[in-house]
Amino acid sequence: MRQLFHHIEIATRGPGLTELSSQISSWITEQGMTSGLLTVFIKHTSASLLIQENADPVVQSDLQNYFDHIAPHDPHRYQHGAEGPDDMPAHIRSALTQTSLSIPLHHGKLCLGTWQGIYLFEHRTKPHLRHIQLHLIGE
Repeated sequence: MRQLFHHIEIATRGPGLTELSSQISSWITEQGMTSGLLTVFIKHTSASLLIQENADPVVQSDLQNYFDHIAPHDPHRYQHGAEGPDDMPAHIRSALTQTSLSIPLHHGKLCLGTWQGIYLFEHRTKPHLRHIQLHLIGE
């Protein structure tokens, strides 16, 4: 059994989803493992990770619109606002999504469905540099 770690940095452009599937799959292919488990972890409290549809971009805009509705950037609504009016809504959005994903590896490929992709979901209004840790365990 082997364990491997890898760190990736993603520069976001502001709110929305950035697909990471290709970048992660390329790293896995380079490692030569055929079976195991990948953990993807984001080291932030104002961005998150999703496995989501990667075929229709309207899904991404609908998700963004939904989160804008349930956690709006309204400074009168929250006590915490140390980093601006998008700070607390970003924490709420992150709490409602995920900071870690576990994806099986079989025959050297991630076991994602036909229309599934791995996404970083940026919740802040300004661009950020996001840090993601990968941990692959297997053979």
